[in-house]
Amino acid sequence: MKSLFSRILLAATLVILILFIVLWQWQQFSQEFSRNQIQQSLHRDLAEHMAHINPLLSKGVTSDAALKEAFHDFMLLGPSFEIYTLDNQGQVIAYDANEEKIKQQQVDTSLITTFINGAKLPLLGTDPRSTNKDKIFSAAKLINSQGEQTGYLYVIIGGEDFDSWQSIVGEHQSTQFWTAAIVISSAFAILLFVLLLKIFTQPLSRLEHDLRLLASHKLNDGLTLPGQYSGSSEINQLSHHINTLLAALSGQHQAISRQQEERHAFMLHLSHDLKTPLTSLQGYIDTWLLLPEHERSNDLIEVAARSGQHLQQLLGQLLELAALENGQITAKFQDCSLSQQLLELKQTFAPRAKSKAIELNFSDSHLLTINTDPQLLQRVLNNLIDNAIRYTPEQGKITIETLISEDNKLWLQVIDNGSGMHKHELQALKQLNHKAMVISSKQTALPQLGIGLAIVRQLLNLLGCVIEIDSMPGKGSQFRLELKQLNAAEKDEQNDSQVQVLQTAETIKAQ
Repeated sequence: MKSLFSRILLAATLVILILFIVLWQWQQFSQEFSRNQIQQSLHRDLAEHMAHINPLLSKGVTSDAALKEAFHDFMLLGPSFEIYTLDNQGQVIAYDANEEKIKQQQVDTSLITTFINGAKLPLLGTDPRSTNKDKIFSAAKLINSQGEQTGYLYVIIGGEDFDSWQSIVGEHQSTQFWTAAIVISSAFAILLFVLLLKIFTQPLSRLEHDLRLLASHKLNDGLTLPGQYSGSSEINQLSHHINTLLAALSGQHQAISRQQEERHAFMLHLSHDLKTPLTSLQGYIDTWLLLPEHERSNDLIEVAARSGQHLQQLLGQLLELAALENGQITAKFQDCSLSQQLLELKQTFAPRAKSKAIELNFSDSHLLTINTDPQLLQRVLNNLIDNAIRYTPEQGKITIETLISEDNKLWLQVIDNGSGMHKHELQALKQLNHKAMVISSKQTALPQLGIGLAIVRQLLNLLGCVIEIDSMPGKGSQFRLELKQLNAAEKDEQNDSQVQVLQTAETIKAQ
């Protein structure tokens, strides 16, 4: 019973059988009700006629022995009738039957009164020969010669003999009826099952067939089910949800494929970045070892040390990138002074810039307080300035400045006149646009860039920053980061502290 076919067949059969039983019971009740109504209506005046034509009954006699003979004569004319005389309280007085057949000696006279008054039929009254079944009846008052009521003539319509013959005939007809009913209902259930099978399972069969065909296709082919499916709305909804799921799976598969390709390219680039300082380190150390002791120069060790520091820096960045991709680093937003951030940044890179005679011009002309994670933003700017110093020639210039656009957006610009970036590098970084990103940082494909810019990519994603990039090989690069600034009320509260920061910065610059 696990298949849809068998369940439909079982359900249809049970429904038909239950419906048939209910209809049969209703029909039995309806037939009995109609039969009782007709018979009682036809014999409504029966008791009155009997009382009128019988001399004893017409005189109001209720207990004379001669009545039994009269009752016997009446029952020969109508063997399905049972005749009784009752006193005014409903007590049974005379009847034509063995005494042991009488189960009740008292008849409800209220029903007799209701009947005589012309109540709507059928009306069931007490059957003296039964303790649990009422029957239709006819009744009349018995009046003596002085005009006094002496009792009632009470006639049961369809008595004990009638019930016996009806039971025999009913059992015979019931067997035939149930046999015919089972055959008809079984045939109807099978027919209904075939119709349901054709109507409901045909769309499912087509859906199963289409899904089996899709199994032979590749996910990156843009899988979808063909057309609409006739039948219930649930099947159409099911096909729609399957198409949605297939589209999502196909998109994820394509994203994973691109991620694997870009990760492979990134690893190749990373291996080159690691190989360069490692080769330099190994080469200078080997050279130093091969030279005679009196010809060994500290310059070789210093160059090797710088290569080792560079290698250590790359490995540290690689660990940081892995932590970002695994979600181990989260942003903690707070209000902070942008001027303070730029001041700390300038102090960090001033020695390196001075060694290459590169001018650093970091300023916040708008005295802004921004809402961000200061540590993550500082790491973003550190990586951008680090790359800028590395690729900017001597006597070059690196500028950081703030800009408020016409639509009141705050932008932080990082500008250098270094070697610039190539098209594939620009394309990788432009994917950072926060408004266009639809996958999480864990699923974002790695750019074909150095580790520093890959870290920038992940950090900006955590900060929710939009980045715009303009760069040309040989002419330099310009990075614009959109930052979130405080509202006007919050700005007023921060003015005093910002002025103090600027005064401190001017003092340090003068020194």
